[in-house]
Amino acid sequence: MNNQKIDITAPSLIKLGACLLYELLTVIAIVFVSAGLFLLIAGDATYGIKRLLLQIFLWLMLGAYFTRCWLKSGQTLAMQAWKLQLLGNDSHLLSLEAALLRYLLVTLSLVFGGLGFLWAIVDRQHLFLHDRLLKNRIVIHA
Repeated sequence: MNNQKIDITAPSLIKLGACLLYELLTVIAIVFVSAGLFLLIAGDATYGIKRLLLQIFLWLMLGAYFTRCWLKSGQTLAMQAWKLQLLGNDSHLLSLEAALLRYLLVTLSLVFGGLGFLWAIVDRQHLFLHDRLLKNRIVIHA
């Protein structure tokens, strides 16, 4: 880890929410470009097996983006903008296994209406449910 200061104080719910909104913009851009690439190669994917393959491809592309960011610096583009960083319980960057498991749990959270993200409202440290379960934390990265 570099010499930048890390504040172990939990970020506010407003800061987390703003970061999630910014993250949504990044996700939309990745999905747009990835879907365009898929459709360019495979053609129409509005139904059948091609539609399923498109959905799997998009899930994998987003997974590649998030896990790479978490492994490399603990920060996605949105987290860099809002000066946040994801760390494991040992205050180090996540391992590959932990990043992949986090992506899977984030996916499940979204499938269940974002309940894992809403958990941060009641959590005293403002942790998302997937981070609480995996003993990860989002910290302020100055």
